[in-house]
Amino acid sequence: MGIIAWIVVGAIAGFIATFITGAREGILMTIILGIVGAVVGGFLAGALLNLKDPTGINVQTIIVSVVGAVIVVFVASRMLGTGNNRASVR
Repeated sequence: MGIIAWIVVGAIAGFIATFITGAREGILMTIILGIVGAVVGGFLAGALLNLKDPTGINVQTIIVSVVGAVIVVFVASRMLGTGNNRASVR
């Protein structure tokens, strides 16, 4: 899949993942985490489900990317202490 397609799919996945997880990231961070999540999701789909490399912008690619992006956004929000996932300190 071309770099432009990865950016588009990553951005879509990032926005969906931040909506699902309730994280509050900036637009640039959402896109970056979405792209990283798309790569992670593609790797996991290939390793665990034996799916071939997702190509193009289609439903399978977006689902795989969203799953990866949810994982990445959740981990990033825990590590960075951002979004609604952080514990309140009093």
